[in-house]
Amino acid sequence: MASVSTNEKTGRRRILFVARDGKRKALRLGRVTQKQAETVLAHVEELRAAQKTGSPLRPSTADWVATMPETIRNRAERLGLIVPRERVVTPTLAEWLKGYIGGRTDLKPNTLRNLGQTQRYLLGFFGSSRRLAAITPGDADEYRVHLKAQGLSEGTIRRECKRAKQVLTAAVKKRLLSENPFAGLRCGNYVNAERFYFVKLAEVQAVIEACPDAEWRLIFALARFGGLRCPSEVLALKWADVNWEHSRFTVRASKTEHHDGGGVRQVPIFPELMPCLRDCFEQAEPGQEYVIATHRGGCDNLRTQLKRIVERAGLVPWPKLFQNCRSTRETELTEQFPVHVVCKWIGNSQPVAAKHYLQVTEAHFEKAAQKTTQNPAQQPSDTPRKDPHPSEAAKNDGEHKPAPIRDLQNDATACGSMRSYRDMLMVPPRGVEPLFTG
Repeated sequence: MASVSTNEKTGRRRILFVARDGKRKALRLGRVTQKQAETVLAHVEELRAAQKTGSPLRPSTADWVATMPETIRNRAERLGLIVPRERVVTPTLAEWLKGYIGGRTDLKPNTLRNLGQTQRYLLGFFGSSRRLAAITPGDADEYRVHLKAQGLSEGTIRRECKRAKQVLTAAVKKRLLSENPFAGLRCGNYVNAERFYFVKLAEVQAVIEACPDAEWRLIFALARFGGLRCPSEVLALKWADVNWEHSRFTVRASKTEHHDGGGVRQVPIFPELMPCLRDCFEQAEPGQEYVIATHRGGCDNLRTQLKRIVERAGLVPWPKLFQNCRSTRETELTEQFPVHVVCKWIGNSQPVAAKHYLQVTEAHFEKAAQKTTQNPAQQPSDTPRKDPHPSEAAKNDGEHKPAPIRDLQNDATACGSMRSYRDMLMVPPRGVEPLFTG
């Protein structure tokens, strides 16, 4: 029989029992309550009975063995109460990252490149010799502070912490870690409203005129008027995807190809897009497969080149050059079409569109202010007010004050600069009102 022994001076308790070799041994528990010690006593007796008879453990004792603290487990193993576990030496962080990233043959090149960046950040902070099991949640908090000190934005920090969490979650699934030290970090999508920018039509005209050739004009137009992701969707577009008869083209999105529908969507050939698309078609070589044939560089090359083009146009490059073109287009289209239709064309979901794409523009404020100033005239108060300038009222009687419209339309100079591109629209509108109006 086992029993509970208590040290009267220190209050520490232990379980005394007779081991299989006939010797009396003690499982030290430390400072625990009498009730807790008695619970452990029942489990110890169950373990000894199972050893003698070969019978299976009761579920409660089996659960206790599986979840007991590491210190108690080590003592129980040394005393022969339980079978020692196989000791697994966790790899170093450098070894794990190399094996994990090298084994992800299912990932796209850009994703692997991003994981390589995460690898450099992690090793730069933790070092190559740090073992996975030695990384604590406190270390993860310090890692986040370190990224902040490096001057990274909040959005970049969250993305890096999310990738670090992904890498260590794989280690948890491999039973190399009992918990993910990055589990408690904030890694959700972050929206920096200061990086939103509405690309105005006057800026569009200036950039198009500064483009070096027809393909670059189409690259920019596909992002700004087609709402395509650049470079992935723009460079994947083929002439076989263009349906001239029905004024639409097929977009294949590698980013969402694992979703329902395989990332394939139909996009209208908007009137603003038609001149650039037709110009490239007329200049294409016989048998040319891709719409963009000569400018097929990587993401950084296209973004860098567009930055130069924007500067050549006399403009200051806006944040997220291609992304804000896409965001601007989705904001425009939602003013004319139902949001579910626009999301189908742009290739995102309504929650994503609301959080990351749709913008509040000056035109929205002007429209709201216009309605505010009209309401008092439409709904007069109960007490008539005498006009302090009856002569002016009579003079203006019957006149209709025009509603405020976009700054671009009020700017005669801007309208004049847009006329050359508007004249390129040789086809009539196909169900979509063109943005370039005189």
